Amino acid sequence: MLTVKDLHSYYDKAHILQGVSLKVDEGQVVCLLGKNGMGKSTTVKSIMGIAPPQIKSGQIIFDGREITRWPSNRVSRLGISYVPEERRIFPLLTVRENLSLGLDVVGAARDEKTNALEKIFEYFPRIQERLNQLGEGLSGGEQQMLAIARAMIMKPRLILMDEPTEGLMPLLVQEIKKIILTLKQNRITVLLVEQSAAIALDVSDIVYVMEKGSILFQGTPKAFREDSALMKELLGV
Repeated sequence: MLTVKDLHSYYDKAHILQGVSLKVDEGQVVCLLGKNGMGKSTTVKSIMGIAPPQIKSGQIIFDGREITRWPSNRVSRLGISYVPEERRIFPLLTVRENLSLGLDVVGAARDEKTNALEKIFEYFPRIQERLNQLGEGLSGGEQQMLAIARAMIMKPRLILMDEPTEGLMPLLVQEIKKIILTLKQNRITVLLVEQSAAIALDVSDIVYVMEKGSILFQGTPKAFREDSALMKELLGV
């Protein structure tokens, strides 16, 4: 579904991505794993067409179509949703209004909106309980659930998730993990950026480990777990 070939991206003159290549097949959960500052977020921002960074060379291909340097609004219309690291929900809108904005983007009719909300509530029963609450009144974990729900409600073909468990208490981390596993069971394709090896290796089909803007490992979670020396070198675990 998604192929990234020899991608080089920059922030001003800083060469952040140095020949990143990866592949995401339909129905997979693929994880970009690595320490902070290694280029994981820059990779998904480059795919999503968010500036900065600036792509200097390489290709991004989605469903056979090259989308390198496309703006984010054009990328999203292909069926790619983005859950940013900072969540970026609308704090002064209610939960219902935050979700409805996603449906308005895709031009959903009233009955389609009702059906979409009901489907979302199956994943996020807590969101249903907070429908009329302002975004700023939600806990950090609830805001993260809302950010994921807003991405899912558009029925994307691919979801890009950037550090969805960052800053959350362990109990809420486990809830986010369960949500990702449910997406996986339902064959929803996810490219996940994670810093936590425990989460990444439990939910992923394929793992890519980044170090200083390059991919230094590609393989199954099982293969990575079995190479304890490499895990310690790349992740310090």
